[in-house]
Amino acid sequence: MEIQILLNNDKTKYSQIYEQLKQAILERKLASHTKLPSKRRLAEMLNISVITVQIAYEQLQSEGYCYTIQRQGYYVSEIEEEWNYKRKEDIIARKDTSKPEQIINFKNGQVDAAVFPYKLWNRLYRRELIEKNVNSATWQGEYLLREQLSGYLQQARGLSCDPDQVYIYSGFQQQLMNVCLFFKRGTVGMEEPGFIRARSVFEQLHIPYHAVPLDEEGCCVPNIQIKLLYTTPAHQYPTGTIMSVTRRIELIQWARKQDAYIIEDDYDSEFRYKGAPIATLSHLDSSDRIIYFGTLSKTLLPSLRMSYIVIPKSLQLDFERFNTFQKSTVSKIDQLVVAKFFQEGHYSSHIAKMRTLYRNKRSCLIENINKCLGAEYKVIGDAAGLHVILQLPQRLNESIAIKLAKSIGVEIDAISPMYQHQKPSNQVIIGYGEPSMEKIQRGINLLASVWNKVKV
Repeated sequence: MEIQILLNNDKTKYSQIYEQLKQAILERKLASHTKLPSKRRLAEMLNISVITVQIAYEQLQSEGYCYTIQRQGYYVSEIEEEWNYKRKEDIIARKDTSKPEQIINFKNGQVDAAVFPYKLWNRLYRRELIEKNVNSATWQGEYLLREQLSGYLQQARGLSCDPDQVYIYSGFQQQLMNVCLFFKRGTVGMEEPGFIRARSVFEQLHIPYHAVPLDEEGCCVPNIQIKLLYTTPAHQYPTGTIMSVTRRIELIQWARKQDAYIIEDDYDSEFRYKGAPIATLSHLDSSDRIIYFGTLSKTLLPSLRMSYIVIPKSLQLDFERFNTFQKSTVSKIDQLVVAKFFQEGHYSSHIAKMRTLYRNKRSCLIENINKCLGAEYKVIGDAAGLHVILQLPQRLNESIAIKLAKSIGVEIDAISPMYQHQKPSNQVIIGYGEPSMEKIQRGINLLASVWNKVKV
């Protein structure tokens, strides 16, 4: 039989033979049990070596497209199912000319990576990249890092804990999932509005969750029976509300009476711009009812994927048993580098520098909102963190505001997905972690140029 195979210089010859014969078999151009040309004959036809044809035939055979009969050659296999094969067209990347060339990133959860101490970090990394550190970390995390974190929490957050209570994870969602599974998937309470990634964990695990409303004092005391309450007391996400000490005490008393536990997500407490640092819930807790969540994504780099939890002493033994066969998902070398970054005093210096930088960015953002956008726009939740909520005028809803911003190269976040009920239609989230002050000024000017043209 005659088979037409066309060769070019784009790929190896054996792969082109394999692909073209496979396509012919799948498209039924070669009938089942049809004999393929001998290796020598096909090699002569294509003016290539016999070994090249042999490699192609062996690949077809290994995937079941053909079979051999001893001393007779290769034959097309029978594909029993009724199946119409259609070859996928080659995907050609096309440049999207509709997007502006320069993007100003006001997305939430970003940091200013330009000022990270890369040279220092690389020096520490090279120091730890040695033979004795090649094995995985223990599942709980490197002791030196846990020791440094427990000392930092005591000094900076007033949270007294032993290194043995600290557990290292590769991000918020992994640790939340582990804690939820530990509590056997009982009903969970979460703030309304609240962190959408927390809700996604509950949904993935098929855990029933209950929306707990907020008021001016923070997360309200739940009015239903739940085992866990997820809350962000130091800087409620996304509203920025700071939980009052009265509400904190009420929640701790509720947890004790209900035999419940509170997950305190202290995700960006390092960056507070008004008043003294806010004490943790754990600082007030004497009944071992608080599970503390911390992260290094906001203070160092999100790409490190490093976070931690502090488990109450009363839960430690059961928590250890539950995780007996777990392995650490965080690089041992990264953990040791972070530990030395703390130990040698670099972390405190870095935090102080970033706090000043973000305070200046916040002031720049608010000043330009007031100057360029005007009194119609209100800033909410600016006392801490790396984002604010912007209340829009009634004539401008969330979806239109985001669409107009994107058209001029400005990326911002919607707030409505954070709500389960009564979603606001005239608010957006503005993050100021990544852009420089020059970009913040330009970005707000660009937003004003399109938003203020929208009429009622």
